[in-house]
Amino acid sequence: MRLERSISAFARARGIIAGGVNSPVRAFRAVGGSPVFMKNGNGAYMCDIDGHEYVDYVLSWGPLILGHAHPNVVKAITQAAQRGSSFGAPTEAESELGELIRSMVPSIERIRFTSSGTEATMSAIRLARGFTGREKIVKFAGCYHGHGDSFLIAAGSGALTNGVPNSPGITAGVARDTIVLPYNDADAVRKAFDANAGAIAAVVVEPYAGNMGLVPAKAGYLQALRDLCTQHGALLIFDEVMTGFRVARGGVQEREGIKPDLTTLGKVIGGGLPVGAFGGSAEIMTHLSPDGPVYQAGTLSGNPLAMAAGIATLRAIQSDATIYDRLEVLSKLLCDGMHEVLEKHGIPHYGTYAGSMLCTFFAAGPVTDLESAMQADTALYGKFFHAMLDRGVYLAPSQFETAFVSTAHTTREIERTIAAADDALTQVLAAAAQRA
Repeated sequence: MRLERSISAFARARGIIAGGVNSPVRAFRAVGGSPVFMKNGNGAYMCDIDGHEYVDYVLSWGPLILGHAHPNVVKAITQAAQRGSSFGAPTEAESELGELIRSMVPSIERIRFTSSGTEATMSAIRLARGFTGREKIVKFAGCYHGHGDSFLIAAGSGALTNGVPNSPGITAGVARDTIVLPYNDADAVRKAFDANAGAIAAVVVEPYAGNMGLVPAKAGYLQALRDLCTQHGALLIFDEVMTGFRVARGGVQEREGIKPDLTTLGKVIGGGLPVGAFGGSAEIMTHLSPDGPVYQAGTLSGNPLAMAAGIATLRAIQSDATIYDRLEVLSKLLCDGMHEVLEKHGIPHYGTYAGSMLCTFFAAGPVTDLESAMQADTALYGKFFHAMLDRGVYLAPSQFETAFVSTAHTTREIERTIAAADDALTQVLAAAAQRA
């Protein structure tokens, strides 16, 4: 595949943008090669600046549950822009989107909008600390909650006490207040509460981890987190920035029947525009300024264009009684098809899916946490990624990301993708045999 214009565009970008990209995963470091620059998208497809068309399973990393350039969303954004792109003052659209979210996510009585998922999770942590009067938080290895300082902490040798920064610029003090534990290990959480009695403000978790590939929670795990937080007076925060409106109308909390104290959202609620939100009970949310002492603000929070896109997206979801059944069928078809192809070629693998999210690990499995996810053959995945790109299929440029389907995808795209995967692996394995 010829990507001259993308290569040239990346060279230009590197001259002005740090690293040439505005989010590191776009740089293709995990798979090698030069990133592909996109020009436009429509439905399940997008097109790069060299004119190549791709079936898209990244979908802007999750927001585009209706596909690219859905007519209702485009119309809503256009009409909002004609009225004015920003006011720095309240609009009724903020309340309308908030009410739509509340109607679908029962744990949310009050909500606050931000401009990104990172802001939402940072703010939720601050609110939890302010509400409880405690300082420590528990997070889980492999779960990603944005690039806030508290979230860029890896487990140290004393995992039940202190974490260690995994990025320069994060202070030792932040690390001391962050406890990093294995995902899907309820016993580790019990021990952490015992070792830090009265000090833990919150447990924050992706209820289905989506940032080490898709790793669903084990049976009983989320209920154990709920029970432990209740028992020890800590808040349970579900980071549903990715899973919100992706696995069910009410997210994982609806699917699993677990009620968190705070929920963070993003992606789908903005219909592809920058947005985030956090919400919970009225009791907790009234601790936010201006009603309470916990300060949080954002100049473009509740931006009219993002609110309009979110309203159009959630209305479409709300009016479609079978949307999640159809999306899960597509996820299962693709996951099962990948299993058949990988089985045929003798490649160890493990597949997961939930709602409109799915992942195929190039690892024998089962994959239940970061340690088991890291057993994946990333070198093989990188070769597979580029072979699929050559065949017009755009996957995430990392083994440790989740794939998404949208209402614009059909069985035609799924069948095309499975056939492409078979052909791609035939090529990749033949090349490896020649080198051997």
